[in-house]
Amino acid sequence: MPVLNVALIGSEELARSLGKRGDVRDIESYVHKEERDGNTMVLSFLRPLRHPERLRPLLSVLNVAKFGIIEIQRVDSALGEAMVALGCSGIEKGHAIISSDDGGWIDSEQVRILLNQAGLGDWEIHDGEIDEHAIREELFVFLENSASEREKLDDSPLVLPVDQHFNVKGVGLVAIGYVQAGSVSKHDEVEVLPDGEFGVARSLQVMDDDVDHAFAGDRVGLALRNLREQSLHRGCMITKRASGALSRHDKSEVIILNAPFQKRQISVGDVVHAAVDLQFVVGRVHSTEGDLITIIWDAPLWIRSDNSSNVVIAQLDAEPMRLMGTVSHIEHA
Repeated sequence: MPVLNVALIGSEELARSLGKRGDVRDIESYVHKEERDGNTMVLSFLRPLRHPERLRPLLSVLNVAKFGIIEIQRVDSALGEAMVALGCSGIEKGHAIISSDDGGWIDSEQVRILLNQAGLGDWEIHDGEIDEHAIREELFVFLENSASEREKLDDSPLVLPVDQHFNVKGVGLVAIGYVQAGSVSKHDEVEVLPDGEFGVARSLQVMDDDVDHAFAGDRVGLALRNLREQSLHRGCMITKRASGALSRHDKSEVIILNAPFQKRQISVGDVVHAAVDLQFVVGRVHSTEGDLITIIWDAPLWIRSDNSSNVVIAQLDAEPMRLMGTVSHIEHA
């Protein structure tokens, strides 16, 4: 059941026009399923809540998404930050929908300039009403054309960040999260980091259906046995035993590619946040030497060993642009 996760930064009305509302946390999900050539294909629209008040839900969505939709109701700093976040997260394909919320006029040429500056030059602009069916059809084509990329990701070692967990009567301990890379199957032995404890996959659910396997892009409920509940928390990582999928960073040397529009420089003593694979880890700048910045993390930061992680650096007290940039180089310090 191939899934395309789409970042949707816009109104609830737009989201409801594209999919059926699902679960709600600090992120709302809207799902649209279709049978195509005998296969069920899924579009999952993920709408972050409370942006610009909170940055983490936006970056969490962008950690998962492969395509973007942004509804432009006004041109302001929040729009600029959202565009920059999409660009920093490598969301190269998307739709910008102009929909003024006060009946005013928004210049599509200005929107094009902003998209180009944010690194979203290949995005399509819609000025006025949209054809939801045409947009969904384009997304399904994108999903079909990315089959080889999905297969490569599925063949990678398992990376499954946990964002919720609870005990279910008759089922036991359940961890929920998005499979970022690799796959997990019933009866697999998995390791929970950072505690290094092991458990066995008792059962799996994707889209409320019992399944034997979950793949990259799936939001999975993973029922586990032989595992202490205390080893699970938001931001912990599930992988396979001895897979070497993740590298632990307590102190890192990084080079940051500055975000568009960002003029502020990171200095010694600054507090920063790293957003990667649904982690949001706080760190403090220990030293700087040229472009090289050394950061000590308050909690372990897990980076994929194959260097495929897309790490976005933010400063929550930076105004008006909290996105500092993307990490172009990271190694242990």
